[in-house]
Amino acid sequence: MAPRVIPVGARAAGLAGVPARDMTGPVRAGAVPPLAVAFTVRTESVPRVESLLEPGTAVALVPAPESAGDAAGWLRSSGKTQLAAQAAEALWQSRTVEVLAWVNASDRASVLSGYTEAAAHLGLDDGGDAGQVAARFLAWLGSTARPWLVVIDDVRDAADLDGLLPSGPAGRVLVTAVDAEAVPGTWQVTVPAFGMREAMSYLFDRLTTNPDQRNGAYDLAEDLGGEPAALAQAGAVMTGSDTGCRTYQRRFARHRERLRAAASGQRLPAAAVSWMLSAEFAEDLLPGGGTWPLLVLAALLDCHGIPLAVLTGSAACRYLADTGTPSPDAQHAQSAVGALEQAGLARGGPAVHVSRPLQRAARAAAPADLLERAARAAADAVLEAWPDDQPRSDLAAQLRACAASLLRHVGDALWDGSSCHRVLLAAGQSLADARLAGPAVTWWREVSVRSERLLGPGHPDTLVAAGQLADALVAAGQHADAVQCARWVLDGRDRVLGPGHPAAVAAMISLGRALAGSGQPGEALHVLRDAAARSERAYNHGDPEALTVLDEYAVAFRAVGDTATALRFAKRSLVGREQANGPTDPATLAAAIRLADTCLAHGKAKDAIGQYKRVLAARDQALGPGHPDTLSARAGLAAAYDSARQVGDALREHQQARADFERTFGPDHPLTLDRRAGLALAYYAAGQIGDALAELRDATSRAERALSPADPVTLRLRQALNDITADLAGE
Repeated sequence: MAPRVIPVGARAAGLAGVPARDMTGPVRAGAVPPLAVAFTVRTESVPRVESLLEPGTAVALVPAPESAGDAAGWLRSSGKTQLAAQAAEALWQSRTVEVLAWVNASDRASVLSGYTEAAAHLGLDDGGDAGQVAARFLAWLGSTARPWLVVIDDVRDAADLDGLLPSGPAGRVLVTAVDAEAVPGTWQVTVPAFGMREAMSYLFDRLTTNPDQRNGAYDLAEDLGGEPAALAQAGAVMTGSDTGCRTYQRRFARHRERLRAAASGQRLPAAAVSWMLSAEFAEDLLPGGGTWPLLVLAALLDCHGIPLAVLTGSAACRYLADTGTPSPDAQHAQSAVGALEQAGLARGGPAVHVSRPLQRAARAAAPADLLERAARAAADAVLEAWPDDQPRSDLAAQLRACAASLLRHVGDALWDGSSCHRVLLAAGQSLADARLAGPAVTWWREVSVRSERLLGPGHPDTLVAAGQLADALVAAGQHADAVQCARWVLDGRDRVLGPGHPAAVAAMISLGRALAGSGQPGEALHVLRDAAARSERAYNHGDPEALTVLDEYAVAFRAVGDTATALRFAKRSLVGREQANGPTDPATLAAAIRLADTCLAHGKAKDAIGQYKRVLAARDQALGPGHPDTLSARAGLAAAYDSARQVGDALREHQQARADFERTFGPDHPLTLDRRAGLALAYYAAGQIGDALAELRDATSRAERALSPADPVTLRLRQALNDITADLAGE
């Protein structure tokens, strides 16, 4: 009997673009913070962290209970991240672990971004939804025999780690957290202030140039209470100014008394005093150089790493000039960052780190007008540094975290009464482009609520944010909420802009998609047809916006099963782009791919083959056979040959696709393994049963080792193998 065709991942949904690499060697993802100057191994107050990290354990470093009453957070800043960094480097350098991932836990989006970065380094990222890629990474950690360490730094909310805490017999998990409640289910290790011997050792290590500086070190260490932040700031000032311990202690005591008097005698953490001495020293290092305004700006951004370009770009320089710095440029701004580092207020590198308690203190000390100017400048600076088309890059993740910090700390200041700042839109779009569906919903909901309160429900920015929320809800699978939100947006745009406005038409398309996702295809078709009728009146056919709308209709109508209408719009889009851009323009070729996909969905396999062949030839010539766009076109062509029952041609394209994917991504990448499933089914359709079974058995075995037994690709491969085996048994 004729072999039965079993569809298994015929086309790659998205290509990650990760080059092939040797996944058997050491893998390191995320930036481990550098150790501070004169880092001290704290054998007196904390056990050696790396010795606690046995395989299969999850250890959390948390502040001492006595820090709970410190609202400013100085006492919770006890050096946890530094201890985690030292342990991570020790395990890495000793080759105890082969895989090391350092993950910023500013919020859930940051955790997911860190996991997708690690997944990409391991060859596990297929370009799909970030949550699915993170799940694949966690499943790999749970099944691999390779020793690994994941460090999750600075967890503030247990919800950010819900379902995301790694585990596995070969792995070690190290978490730092603001309090014990943020990390339930872990072995918690308290990190208190330095013991006196540790504090003395630290000061002696810092003050090596002039031994006379050490006189009075014991008394100073006692006054500083062993607080790591205070010791670091004091050490920085004394080292940079050649000041001795006794002189610094006298200055410290005077400042503390003044602050206590202002606080009605309330006891203050030592770092609440020492940071002010460091801020004064930074100004001395660069008189009139803007170190204080720059610190205030940095205090509004993410404490885990501010890209240097944000602090030295043109927006930051304009802000420094506005606050009185004469003729600042990028070099001057970098000198100001260097002065903050030298004063113990920041740690540098490609990204600048300023501790959360210091940020909180700087914000509290800044005059209202300076804080307002800093908020606008920080938003401008983050937007200015945003990368193009790199949503899953480390830079994009850092900028998203900085934008989230701005929204958290100065929220309403990002709305000026007439509009919201564009950095909010850039961050939300970046979340969507990085396929961080859940965090995108959270982001757009917050922006929408604030916009409605500050600008009004009918303001264009409010409607834009709500429209983005509707799309994010669809992407996150929250279809009922998406329908409700999309209807609200449509009503608002119809009322404010008019039913023929392009934004109102876009809202109808969004509503149609939401209805389709919620299981209401009939209502979705009604809405989409109404939208199409409006579009005919709203757009000139040659407008780029009109072509984009045609593309959206093609996708939307195909999603609700009206492939005939989808085909009509896809053809019109391709013709329009050919006329506007030429036959080989990337946008034209993308439209040809959409037409090919639609032809395939409509049962016109031969027409699809023609389009795929055309695109494949153009992309192969322009981009090369290993480019993700070329690979996608070849995978589509193979699937079209499958549908057309052109067995020999299908087998040839599947063989070539498998070879190209393996050469580009490596043999164990999920996309390569998925291609092998397609090849196996092509072998089976051609009657080459032995080749089909060998391909599936080897691919399944590889997937179990390289991904995990429960990975979706592994399950699809195993199902295909079972189906073919059952098919053969039934003959």
